[in-house]
Amino acid sequence: MTDFYAGKRVLVTGHTGFKGTWLTKILVNAGAQVLGYSRCSEKSPSLFALSGVEGQITHIQGDVRDYPHLYQVFQDFQPEIVFHLAAQPIVRESYQNPLYTYETNTMGTANVLEAIRHTPSVSSAVIVTTDKVYKNREWAWGYRENEELDGFDPYSNSKSCAELVTAAYRRSFPALPPISTVRAGNVIGGGDFAKDRIIPDCVRAVSAGEKIVVRNPHSVRPYQHVLEPLSAYLLIARRQSENPALAGCYNIGPEDRDCITTGALVSLFCEKWGEGAGWIDKSEANAPHEAGFLKLDCSRVKSVFGWRPKWGIEKAVEMTVRFEKHRISAGSAAQEMDWEIQSFQLL
Repeated sequence: MTDFYAGKRVLVTGHTGFKGTWLTKILVNAGAQVLGYSRCSEKSPSLFALSGVEGQITHIQGDVRDYPHLYQVFQDFQPEIVFHLAAQPIVRESYQNPLYTYETNTMGTANVLEAIRHTPSVSSAVIVTTDKVYKNREWAWGYRENEELDGFDPYSNSKSCAELVTAAYRRSFPALPPISTVRAGNVIGGGDFAKDRIIPDCVRAVSAGEKIVVRNPHSVRPYQHVLEPLSAYLLIARRQSENPALAGCYNIGPEDRDCITTGALVSLFCEKWGEGAGWIDKSEANAPHEAGFLKLDCSRVKSVFGWRPKWGIEKAVEMTVRFEKHRISAGSAAQEMDWEIQSFQLL
């Protein structure tokens, strides 16, 4: 599948983030010419720094809110494929900084679309949003792409707005290249160091010899390994460049059996980690609202592209634990990423 990207000029926004770094690593390994556009991350540790890809790509420090700079980067690089991942991705952070969240997630997406509109070299683009774009009715079946978009919190709502902006651009500017939005579930995997995410919280706790604190153990989420949605993004970008009629919006998530509670996920993590790992329920009575039950119906991406998840939740947690133990023991994160990508059979 990734042979298509050999020699292609690919622009990735948010390439220094968790998903962005894994995507950039895949593209570099496939022989693509990658330009990454992202705010400089001062976090330590950083998967981007550990991955070894910085010296293998064109790395531009920039903010998607800065349209003049973003536009100039597009004009100079003349990308053929665009993956837009840059975002403020944390629900709790969006309650603290709602304006920044909307500026980045909604207007940042509009800026990327406008830059694409003025760059004829672009033949395909994928805009990454979230499974949280839907109006969550807490029902037991998965949301389909034609369900109402109405994210509850500022993060989710800003991504709903990004979906609407993209749809408006597709309708309003027929000369645009094929552009799809992709709505992925909660991703896990090695090298995620974000705050207020359950697997990074697990790793930090067990590394310090502490019990894992779980705020919402009964919340059901569509957890999947990070390579799952990335494989779909790569497939969609390739196929729609060959057939523009395939552009649209697509849910990307695990099989129903892998939509589990956060408590079950943490218990599985502790089982795979061993060494006395355990967790405690610290449910917060007055915590900011987060969905209690959420899963996706992924029939459309399966039907249109033949995409299927490869790793179930147990395998996903097993690979995550393997990566983190390898990293903590001073192993090479870059080599581990290569091994996992090859094991997933992307290359």
